[in-house]
Amino acid sequence: MAADQSFDVVSKVEIQEVKNAIDQATKEVNARFDLKNSKSTIALEKEEAIQLASQDEYTLKAVIEILSQKLVKRGVSLKALEYEKLEPASNSSVRQKIKLKQGIASDQAKKIQAFIKDSKVKANSSIQGEVVRVSSKDRDVLQDVMAKLRAHDFGIDLQFTNFRSN
Repeated sequence: MAADQSFDVVSKVEIQEVKNAIDQATKEVNARFDLKNSKSTIALEKEEAIQLASQDEYTLKAVIEILSQKLVKRGVSLKALEYEKLEPASNSSVRQKIKLKQGIASDQAKKIQAFIKDSKVKANSSIQGEVVRVSSKDRDVLQDVMAKLRAHDFGIDLQFTNFRSN
């Protein structure tokens, strides 16, 4: 009898890549002529959110665009970002917080588990905290499940880790 194979479905953001993207975006914002004196800032807060500030809404949108490009280039999915509402700050400036989504929420995990069950493959899935573990006797079935999960949009960025034979 073949041993069970398994992998974990996770959703995490590589914080070091976010820091690198913020550094690159800050350099570009400071170097660009149209944003030079805009008093725009990009800062990482406690590794769970990015705080943006600028002189007005238009410049803030330009800063967000630059940051988005840098994040994509560094391999950070934009699905992992949750934009909060724009808030006014002192001297008619504006700021916005972008939360970094880490882990799979329980309702999303249930959707993933139901999707695997509905796809009628011979694989079992279990929710373990913020991770969904998928197991099967056949490695090809697991690769098929991975392909189906990649093709479906759950609204979050999914990674596959911990591929192992038990």
